[in-house]
Amino acid sequence: MQTREPTGGARPTSRDVARAAGVSQATVSLVLGGKWRGRVSERTAGLVRDAAAELGYRPNLAARNLRLGRTRTALLVVPALTNEFFARVYGGAAAVAAEHGFGVVLYPSPGGVGPARDPFPSARAALDGVIASSMAAGALDAIRGSDLPLVMLDSDPADPASAAQVNLDVADGMRQVADHLLGLGHRRFVHLASAVPSWTFAVRARALEEALGEVAEAELRTVPSPLDVTGALEAAGRALGAPGPRPTALVCDDDILAAGACKAVRRMGLRVPEDVSVTGFDDLALATAVEPELTTVRLPAERIGREGMTALLALLDVPSSRPPASGALPVTLVPRGSTGPAPAA
Repeated sequence: MQTREPTGGARPTSRDVARAAGVSQATVSLVLGGKWRGRVSERTAGLVRDAAAELGYRPNLAARNLRLGRTRTALLVVPALTNEFFARVYGGAAAVAAEHGFGVVLYPSPGGVGPARDPFPSARAALDGVIASSMAAGALDAIRGSDLPLVMLDSDPADPASAAQVNLDVADGMRQVADHLLGLGHRRFVHLASAVPSWTFAVRARALEEALGEVAEAELRTVPSPLDVTGALEAAGRALGAPGPRPTALVCDDDILAAGACKAVRRMGLRVPEDVSVTGFDDLALATAVEPELTTVRLPAERIGREGMTALLALLDVPSSRPPASGALPVTLVPRGSTGPAPAA
């Protein structure tokens, strides 16, 4: 195929692509808009894509958005920008969005309960949809009103405000933790529970209670903690120093809490895991930065971001988008050095 650069150094247009590929502008629009299947041959579609690539053609998104009545922008709302998990969720969502000419704006709403403020003069005028990770749907009323489609990630599936949900099987993750520790002989447990009032943490607490409740001699005490290392250090210290037999396992809602718990164990002159085993949740980079490395539950953060964006594109009927995955996404226990056999009584 012979191509010819547009004259005058101007930005290449769809007309230039059509001329180079030997097709009509309408065909170029079909191919580059993802609407060609069944209307244009594979060979012709390939010629158009090759010509566009060779010329360095980029669609005029502003003009196309004006025709479609869309901004091709989604808002991803998260409880914090400092947590690695949400950065990975954003990475997954942004990757899928880019494949379809969309952008993703990342916006924090601390605590995840809200209400979250509208980040624009009117989000409904600036956005096509909203994705929210580990949030309460009611916290987003000021942003989306009743007009913008909302996809919830790691959030209550019974909430009627969302048009679609993508969840992680966090209950199974906590069951895997319980089975692991029970198999190591542990029977005295403390649940270092996040004090953040969210669905995902409530599910973890309930799953742990149910799993340990199946073992008659297992004892469980729940100690709430702020979601930071200092708060976890203090909460774990109180739990370990409480009257009565010392717990042999600290089950933490998050790797950050687990890091604080490990510090508390050491400050009391005890060892991890010889005296007290500690588990986390999320498998952040922190899990392998501490010593011993944390036994934790790996969550597929990038995948939930990808599936969340996929669900939003499906709601928007974006051409060539695929249906989102069905069912909760599986999670995996990663045993490491922070857990070991329960100490002898």
